[in-house]
Amino acid sequence: MRTDSDIKRDVEEELKYDADITSTDIGVSVKDGVVSLTGFVGSYRQKLKAETDAKRIGGVMAVANDIEVRLASVDSRPDPEIARDLVAQLKFELPFSHDKIKCVVKNGRVTLEGELEWNYQRTRAESTALRVKGVLGITNHINLAPRVKPTEVKAKIENALKRSAQLDANRITVDATGSEVVLRGSVRSWTERDEAERAAWMAPGVTKVENRITIAY
Repeated sequence: MRTDSDIKRDVEEELKYDADITSTDIGVSVKDGVVSLTGFVGSYRQKLKAETDAKRIGGVMAVANDIEVRLASVDSRPDPEIARDLVAQLKFELPFSHDKIKCVVKNGRVTLEGELEWNYQRTRAESTALRVKGVLGITNHINLAPRVKPTEVKAKIENALKRSAQLDANRITVDATGSEVVLRGSVRSWTERDEAERAAWMAPGVTKVENRITIAY
């Protein structure tokens, strides 16, 4: 069992190792395996990157990300400018479905709304917004409404888990009710947990994945 001080040290080292983050402005504290991140970074993308880095460390049970985004004056942009840039980028990234997405920008924070057929479209819309200069935060309210009813969702996900070299599929159970999926079981790392959820989202027709998988070190 790893101690909190061990986890704290490794999280701090991982943040220093990440060239995309200015780690000197981020504070790390750990209690009972729960990591708290504080301080500030220069972009929303860096805030999410710091959280991903912390989750990568063995022994981490949860992460509370309280990092504040402080844009440099040169990166600050008015909401209409951010919105126009985002719309243009969505047209490029999702040429056949961008018109189903509505974007609301207020004080640099983006809210995505609308309906799409596939989860990859929803995640791509969010990753596109993440790259727009001046964005301070993103809320993704895009719903999934597949035109085709899902068939054999449970079997398709179980087969996908078995194919993944990163997972021990025997430690994961899949429950599917229509297009909604619940994952249970235990894995050895956050990476495995995320990989199981990614595999579930790849199944055709899935509109919701509830990840109840625990981390067992």
